[in-house]
Amino acid sequence: MTLTVDDFDYDLPHELIAQTPIKERDASRLLVLDHKTGEMQDKHFYDVIDQLNPGDAVVMNNSRVMPARIYGVKGETGGHLEVLLLHNIEGDRWETLVKPAKRAKVGTEINFGDGALRATVTKELEHGGREIEFSYDGIFMEILNQLGEMPLPPYIKEKLDDQERYQTVYSKEPGSAAAPTAGLHWTKELLDKVEAKGIKLVYLTLHVGLGTFRPVDEDNIEDHKMHSEFYQLSEESAKTLNDVRANGGRIIATGTTSIRTLETIGTKFDGEIKADSGWTDIFIKPGYDWKVVDAFITNFHLPKSTLVMLVAAFTGRDMILNAYQHAIEEKYRFFSFGDAMFIK
Repeated sequence: MTLTVDDFDYDLPHELIAQTPIKERDASRLLVLDHKTGEMQDKHFYDVIDQLNPGDAVVMNNSRVMPARIYGVKGETGGHLEVLLLHNIEGDRWETLVKPAKRAKVGTEINFGDGALRATVTKELEHGGREIEFSYDGIFMEILNQLGEMPLPPYIKEKLDDQERYQTVYSKEPGSAAAPTAGLHWTKELLDKVEAKGIKLVYLTLHVGLGTFRPVDEDNIEDHKMHSEFYQLSEESAKTLNDVRANGGRIIATGTTSIRTLETIGTKFDGEIKADSGWTDIFIKPGYDWKVVDAFITNFHLPKSTLVMLVAAFTGRDMILNAYQHAIEEKYRFFSFGDAMFIK
């Protein structure tokens, strides 16, 4: 059966889109779903520890969101431009999104922050993308921290008072244009309790690109081409995961970015887990043969998105849409600052 993008649609009341994070990260709600039986339980995120067994591994993406939205003016006209950094190509060259794109022709010079940061458009890319080369005096990330804003998703209209609430508590490696949001629920205290229970905490890196949020334009999902994102799994993390596996523990991923990294590696190495880094454009959708992940934590995702399709690849389409309907009826909060699921 050929699945279309409309097969992953659902009706979400606008008021259920979370605009701000709740006060305590781990007090968000948690819908526990058993994908073998369809049984659901309504919990809170701090109850996730009850779903974890000694000998399991919890895998987390330690990528850190860059203050990637910067505002500049064109050197020759003074016209205003908004630039969103997507990823570093090489050296001072970056792939970006520019608005309005039509004003950013090749050769356009842009000044940011009274000239503290300067850029030249070097190439036009698809979807309004521009390759830009920066020049500056000093350290790029320090300048970006001074000039940039956190690039919240377009469905969040409220201003974020504390920028760290759009970072996980274990974020470490700058490079993402959006947060790995399932990890926003973890607190240091809860992670300490999990570790004290005999569960391994394992970190990997996948730098989230905005392609994650790009709508699926094709009706037939088989025709959709995924964006590429950079990932890295260390020798130490690979060894821990292999030890957990060998001893019968489960590999539990925090979020779709951790899933995509682990399954990319599992696909590349015929089901084995090895230290690796590179670019992945894996598209996990119904019919996918899972290689590594045994259970996972995830947020509630946008209708018709590749992320809903990924979750449906684990649970089946009908089961996940049924769970989403339950969450809507129970007034769960959706998307980046919303509630979570534990799918086992």
